[in-house]
Amino acid sequence: MHLTSLILTQFKNYEFQRLTLSPRLNCFVGANGAGKTNLLEAVYYLCMGKSYNSSPDQYAVRHGDDGSRLEGLFGFDAEDTKAEKDRIVIKIQKRKRKIIERNGTAYERLTEHVGRYPVVIIVPDDSRLVLEGSEIRRRLLDNSLSQTDPVYLSHLVAYNKLLANRNALLKELDGRKDTTGLLDIYDQQMQAPVAYILEKRQAFIGPFTELLTEAYAAISGERESVAITYKSQLHDTPWLELMAERREKDRVLQRTTAGIHRDDLVFTQDGHPLRRVASQGQLKSFVLSLKLAQYRLLERGTRRPPILLLDDIFDKLDRDRVRQLLELVLSSAFGQVFITDTDPERVTALIDGKDATDWKRFLVAEGKIEQEEDSTAV
Repeated sequence: MHLTSLILTQFKNYEFQRLTLSPRLNCFVGANGAGKTNLLEAVYYLCMGKSYNSSPDQYAVRHGDDGSRLEGLFGFDAEDTKAEKDRIVIKIQKRKRKIIERNGTAYERLTEHVGRYPVVIIVPDDSRLVLEGSEIRRRLLDNSLSQTDPVYLSHLVAYNKLLANRNALLKELDGRKDTTGLLDIYDQQMQAPVAYILEKRQAFIGPFTELLTEAYAAISGERESVAITYKSQLHDTPWLELMAERREKDRVLQRTTAGIHRDDLVFTQDGHPLRRVASQGQLKSFVLSLKLAQYRLLERGTRRPPILLLDDIFDKLDRDRVRQLLELVLSSAFGQVFITDTDPERVTALIDGKDATDWKRFLVAEGKIEQEEDSTAV
């Protein structure tokens, strides 16, 4: 599976842009602020139906315009049992509901779209996965599982909606006890989504850790041992019992203080917290390994190689790690890859001599993209 063409209309800093893409490697070079990251975000939007950093859709609209439109044509390899072409169109208008169409028919729900075109993105601030709070790590969990399991995504959407309603009720009660019985109703309704999400997250960790250690060894060559532990309040206390125990605290704080929205992933190196003992190089290798492990799990779960988006990795990684990463992603084991860089010659120099017979290089400047005619072979 790969994206064969892309049309951007009033998206971010692009007024209009049409691109024909390589099924293997696409490199976008240009100065900072030219629009390279926006191009990767457009690809991510087409795959997932939303921004990779969860920013509101209105921020995807070019400044001064009322709406934007994305169109992508996805092709499938001949050996794929679903060999065909899919045209995805996303229409975003300010103060209106976003519309996502597949081959001319609009989806009723985003859950019908997610996972059809698996995607993984690696960005410069991915170190936040280790250094910041639990929300970003849950997002990695949910992103991975949602792309491989539509039932998981449906339960996650249901849980989040019920959680919002529960929190709104607690806010409305303003510290008073609930005499309506609504909190009990919400707790009962949340039990099924909680059970499914917990089960799938627990099952995720074993295969994910195995793939992580393989990727870490390939990228870093380090001998230290890395691991992941899934932490949840539900491991020790059943859902309804936990809600009963926290009812008074929830009433006072006016929010739901326990549940799967508080789950976390604990990263360790040789048995110690990774964020405390890892060097800068080890941290970077670990974060890259997380995303490559995610790639392999998505490939296994969807039976298609995901699209891989690499944003500005050259300025954040040393040359050896970049070379090791490129050797991995340019192998036949990976599908379509998008790379951005500020140096027009750096990508070519790193790719030179490797097995990358089909690639394109694009120059990005002030919201305009032009393909270099001599970049189709190395």
